[in-house]
Amino acid sequence: MTDPEDRDHRFSEGQGFSDAYEEFDLDPPELRVDPEKVDPVDSRVLTDLLDEHNVSREDIDVESLVEVGLSYMGINRHEQATTTFERAARFAEDDSLLAQEAWANKGVAHAELEEYDEAIGAYREALRIDDRSEHAAVAETNLAYALWETGKTEQALEHAERAVEIDNRFPQAWYNRGFFLLERGLAEEAVNCFDNAMRLGLRSADLLEEKARAHEELGEDERAEDLAEEAEELRAESEQQLMER
Repeated sequence: MTDPEDRDHRFSEGQGFSDAYEEFDLDPPELRVDPEKVDPVDSRVLTDLLDEHNVSREDIDVESLVEVGLSYMGINRHEQATTTFERAARFAEDDSLLAQEAWANKGVAHAELEEYDEAIGAYREALRIDDRSEHAAVAETNLAYALWETGKTEQALEHAERAVEIDNRFPQAWYNRGFFLLERGLAEEAVNCFDNAMRLGLRSADLLEEKARAHEELGEDERAEDLAEEAEELRAESEQQLMER
């Protein structure tokens, strides 16, 4: 039997490579990051850097990428949606409406995951691009909700007001404004907002319940009871429709 000491295999000895041999560089410059700016254990960083290095914007159909994100949202795969929307935003033309739409949708996906700080950041990025566009009212409305969830109630009302100013035909903006006014004890103003939301076509159990609460605070108990019953019936209808699907 061969002695283990006799099995001392030697590797070939060549001239080796010169310093920083490009083809075998384990740390190519396009993948280097500043550890003070980027978390080195964030696995998404490498993916994003590879995207930027290997894929040109001209090769990406950003609109289709946004649609993929929306499809993820439709089947409640919100984490995948956040990644898809971020890719869409980064491949879209800088500060374009499509980039803004992607950032706003990314905020919605984070909010569904109750990642409200991330949602707030995405909404603010959308509004940085354009605070008066067709997507701005939606971003302001959703930003207001995310701020309220993090306890920033005063800021929430400010952004709800701004959403109505941008698009006074947006029913969800009126609903949110009414909700935040009611939270501050301004029941009569809240009722007006809820009425506007309903005139613009919004009818949900949540809206009816909040409107009932506002009427109750105004001492209009009979009207509040009617609305509460209507809200309960609407919620039951919605639950039945879900079961039938």
